[in-house]
Amino acid sequence: MALSVEDLDDHSKYRLILEISYDDLIPFILDYLKRISAVTVFFLSACLFFLGTAVKIRINIAGYFPLTDIFAHSCFAMIVLPVLCIPLHELLHILPYYLSGARKIRVGMDLKQYLFYVTAHRHVAKPLQFRIVAIMPFLLISTATIFLILMMPGLWKWSLSLFLFIHTTMCAGDFALLNFYFLKNGRKIFTWDDADKKIAYFYEEI
Repeated sequence: MALSVEDLDDHSKYRLILEISYDDLIPFILDYLKRISAVTVFFLSACLFFLGTAVKIRINIAGYFPLTDIFAHSCFAMIVLPVLCIPLHELLHILPYYLSGARKIRVGMDLKQYLFYVTAHRHVAKPLQFRIVAIMPFLLISTATIFLILMMPGLWKWSLSLFLFIHTTMCAGDFALLNFYFLKNGRKIFTWDDADKKIAYFYEEI
């Protein structure tokens, strides 16, 4: 049964443990990325592995293609592909929200913090629902990109592998939120957003 925001006001069952303004997301992200856990080890390992793969591919194609072509593919990977990927990344956050019953879904951006975000206004997300929302873009985009790297020829292997690393770093906020849940040691965390006030609330079940 879906919970409502009003249900979380029952102090005998739920306790507010965190309130985050959207203006303070970067300090929150940096804080929870610095807290070592299986989640952050996986995230940092994925970043290093994908970066190492890109460097190896770059070394392998040295001398086979003109530097102008390699430079063009590098720019494509670092600028064009990440920009084009933003709508897809956010859509992959939206879909699990929508499938879990959320309807007042909004997409926003904060250029001061270089952030894009998806929020479901006054929709209470259960722990598993929120984890799926957070991890979905990383899983699907990484899987699709790895498949393309394996299938495409040399220069495309380079640009796609570089993009894979960049997109993984773009998922830092998602992994910070996953780490927040992970560090709660199995406690049941519910969250909802007031998109008008731009505040996220996190409650734990007592």
